[in-house]
Amino acid sequence: MKHKLLYQMLLLFMISGSLFSCSKSTEEEPYLTVSTESVSFMPEGGTSEPITIEANSKWTITNLALTWLQLSKLSGAQGTEKTAFTASANNSGVSRSAVLTVTADNGQARRITVTQTANLFPGYNLSPKPADAAGMSTAVELAAKFKLGWNIGNTFEAPGGETGWGSPVITEEYVKAVKQLGFSAIRIPCAWNFHLDNEATAHLDQNWIKRVKEVVGYCVNNDIYVMLNIHWDGGWLEKNITKAKQEAVNAKQKALWEQIATAMRDFDEHLMFASANEPDAKNAEEMAVLASYHQTFVQAVRSTGGRNSHRVLIVQGPQTNPGLTFDLMNTLPTDQVPNRLMVEVHNYTPSQFCIGNKDESWGKLIYYWGKDHHSTIEPDRNATYGEEDEIIADYNKMKTKFIDKGIPVIMGEYGAYRRSGPAYLPKDLAMHNASVDYWINFTTKEALARGIKPFWWDIGAAIDRSNFTVKDQRTIDAIKAGAN
Repeated sequence: MKHKLLYQMLLLFMISGSLFSCSKSTEEEPYLTVSTESVSFMPEGGTSEPITIEANSKWTITNLALTWLQLSKLSGAQGTEKTAFTASANNSGVSRSAVLTVTADNGQARRITVTQTANLFPGYNLSPKPADAAGMSTAVELAAKFKLGWNIGNTFEAPGGETGWGSPVITEEYVKAVKQLGFSAIRIPCAWNFHLDNEATAHLDQNWIKRVKEVVGYCVNNDIYVMLNIHWDGGWLEKNITKAKQEAVNAKQKALWEQIATAMRDFDEHLMFASANEPDAKNAEEMAVLASYHQTFVQAVRSTGGRNSHRVLIVQGPQTNPGLTFDLMNTLPTDQVPNRLMVEVHNYTPSQFCIGNKDESWGKLIYYWGKDHHSTIEPDRNATYGEEDEIIADYNKMKTKFIDKGIPVIMGEYGAYRRSGPAYLPKDLAMHNASVDYWINFTTKEALARGIKPFWWDIGAAIDRSNFTVKDQRTIDAIKAGAN
């Protein structure tokens, strides 16, 4: 009996322990998740995307930045809740940040770091106008209105101004001559940082703005679509795509584009703005910085209102390289109006055929390119890479990634040029010239076949800018043949 009683007590103890263990194992582990660890604001402030908080208990947010940061929701119950952060404009001249702590009753805690850059320059959006969409096409509609483009190269981007690199003053007669040859769009590479009358405030020389506006007018008044950018400009943007320079570059990008956009605001849809030229981003981290520069560009232009609220804007892929653009440019700037953005790439493939000027350790100059255009006289100068298959592969990447999704692609620069200098003169000159003709025809034709809009890079070699005569008829003929 004594043993039986002991056995019953032991059995009861085991059952109780088992029940206690089961009860414990079914208790929910405490959890708290926050959809982001960081939120960043531009100097003008604004409201963040909604932030999702999930917890199995009540939670609160501690905000120690009440003077400039407000939250739509400071606490919540268990389950899924959303909050958003709103930052006021930062006119302090220095960046600011805050760390917010989300604390749950279940003992869990998470941090959210909030940063805001400062206005390093005065605001130049001094006279915004109501949005005006009248007559302003979407990007796809606008791209359908022009076919061949032309660059006024080595002119308005020159450090010494329009004639700084030897170009004569651009006249309306020259613009008309370009149109007469079959080009319906003109790209104006333009420097702006070289033309500040106050570097401390990034204020532009009004005479320079007036002159650029005059040339834009030559184009628009003659029914030519015109693309105006911030070009090399000493590399203040293009060679500073780093987190260390991000705030300063964004500040200048904003200051310059507010001034440019305000000055050009009343032009109709013929005018397109382009954020940069060949931004030197090479990886995902730099692409994220470049994306912020493009975002600043879009916001600055749109903020000025009027026709700029619906104007087509063009953003450049990393290095304007089609391959890098395909790999790295996975998002476009957020825009307040849909379907008004284009993407820009360039084509000088292979570079030692198109624009190289000397033999390099990594590769000799190429004189002969493409199917049926290799030389038997000088075979060591035949292309061994960058021929038709690579051109088509690059174009196809732009078509599938952007054009097929309703995002037009501008080939803002392309070109291959004839060699005549004594240092590197082709021995088979006839085949060399035929190769150049073939490259021009092929690249133009294949681009247009995929909806890519080509803009020939010219610095005065093909059309005389003084008497408006054609200096290189073969080049003009090859471009036009590729377009037919």
